[in-house]
Amino acid sequence: MDWLDALILGIVQGLSEYLPISSSGHLEIFKQVLGLDLDPDSSLEFSVMLHVATVLSTIVVLWREFYPLCVSFFTIKRDYNFYYVCKILVSCIPVAIVGFCFKDFVESFFGGNLFVVGVCLCVTALLLCFAYFFRTRPALLGHTAQGRDITWVDAFVIGCAQAVAVLPGLSRSGTTIATGILLGDNREKMASFSFLMVIIPILGEGLLDMKKMIAPAADAVQNSGGDISMASIIIGFLASFIVGCVACKWMLSIVKKGKLVWFAVYCAAMGIVCMCW
Repeated sequence: MDWLDALILGIVQGLSEYLPISSSGHLEIFKQVLGLDLDPDSSLEFSVMLHVATVLSTIVVLWREFYPLCVSFFTIKRDYNFYYVCKILVSCIPVAIVGFCFKDFVESFFGGNLFVVGVCLCVTALLLCFAYFFRTRPALLGHTAQGRDITWVDAFVIGCAQAVAVLPGLSRSGTTIATGILLGDNREKMASFSFLMVIIPILGEGLLDMKKMIAPAADAVQNSGGDISMASIIIGFLASFIVGCVACKWMLSIVKKGKLVWFAVYCAAMGIVCMCW
C-alpha cells in the first residue's frame, strides 16, 4: 500500500463512517478496486486505525455534548448526563460479547468477499426503508411524531443492532439509527447517541491493535517489503479524521431532515453491483 492508496481509503472511511452506507463494506470494496493484496491481519488493523480516527472526529464535532457527559460520569454526578453515559455503556454490552467470544468468526468475513458485502448492503437498504416508513407513520407503533427519549431497553436493543453491524456491508450508523427510529426514539437524539456509543468499542479495539501495529509499521519504514508503512498509516489516519469531521456534521443535518431513504437506494444499488462483481 502506498500513500495514495492510504489517502483514498482514509477519505472513504471518513465519509462512510457517518453516512449510512457501511464504512467497513466500502473499505473492502475500495481495497478490491485499488487492487490491494494485503495480509489479512495488517488490512484489518489498518481499518481499525481509520475507525479510531473517525471516533476522534466524533469527539471533536460533538465536544459540547461529550465534555459534560465525561464530567458528570467521572464525578458521579447523578444527573441526566450521568445516566446517559450509563445507557451508552449498556449499549456496548452486546458488541463486547461479540468481540470477546466471536472475534475470529467476525474477522473471517473481512477477506475481500464482495458477495457478503453486497448482501449486507442490501440488508442495510431494507433497514433504512423500514425506518423511513415508520418515521412517516408514527401512529402505527403508537409513537409521537417528535419521538421519545432513549430508554434503558432501547439502549440495549440498539446495542444489539450495533453488534450485528460489525459485518462488512451492514452500516453501523444506519443500523443503529434505523433501529432507534423503529423503536420510536427522537431522530436528533438518536443520531448523537449512535455516534457517541461507538467511541468505547472502537477506541478499545484500537488500543488493543495499536501494540500489534506499531512494531511492524516501524519496521516497514525501513523495510520496503512491508504491506503498510508508517507514512501510509499517518496519511490514512489524518484523511479519515479530517473528512470525518465534515461528514459527521453533514450526517447530523441529514438525520434531522429525515432523508435517510436516499441512502437506501444507494446501498441497494451498490449491493447488487457487489454481488454481481
